[in-house]
Amino acid sequence: MPDTTAHPFRRIRSFVRREGRLTPGQARALERWLPEYGLPEDDRPLDFPSVFGRNAPTLLEIGFGNGDALLEVARRHPEWNFIGIEVHRPGVGHLLKHAGEQDVRNLRVSSRDAVEVLEQQIPDESLERAMLYFPDPWPKKRHHKRRIVQPAFVRLIARKLAPGGEFHLATDWENYAEHMRDVLESTSEFESTAPGAFASRPADRPLTKFEQRGQRLGHGVWDLVYRRR
Repeated sequence: MPDTTAHPFRRIRSFVRREGRLTPGQARALERWLPEYGLPEDDRPLDFPSVFGRNAPTLLEIGFGNGDALLEVARRHPEWNFIGIEVHRPGVGHLLKHAGEQDVRNLRVSSRDAVEVLEQQIPDESLERAMLYFPDPWPKKRHHKRRIVQPAFVRLIARKLAPGGEFHLATDWENYAEHMRDVLESTSEFESTAPGAFASRPADRPLTKFEQRGQRLGHGVWDLVYRRR
């Protein structure tokens, strides 16, 4: 039998890659800006000062969607470096179009599997913050094993965060929020910034269009903020 213990995430992916149709603008943005904003495709650990041309706290968002919220927070905080991971190439093209047009320089992107990027390219104890906003909730019980927030994934995030670094999560599915909290509370690497309760939305987490639409429909949103011990 093959050894699957070294890479537990390879057996069940938390996403289905739906390429979708690129608009002409997104296709042009990928061609024009990906060489400048894209992370290397190899598996060597990244040297952040070389990647960004400076030393600065580095934040990572997993699954940035169309990238509007990530671009907004990168513009608000030019003193920080940002890495965004998104497997949906139209979303990557959308982000690159606007980042390039607005000359946002503190941002880099990858369209690879986030777990592969974390395992192979992100150095240990190198991140100030990891962000996971509105991941696929896989609501059917038989699909819960596909949820990205699992004990092994949380331990991987903890390893990549510097001591005192924070893991921010948000979801509009209460059941998934409870699952996230249970997983994080079961690990020794993290402590909640709001013990016994969900966190308030951090001021530097922009509202996404998806979230605003949900609010108009009366949907709840649950934030979790955990700090690496």
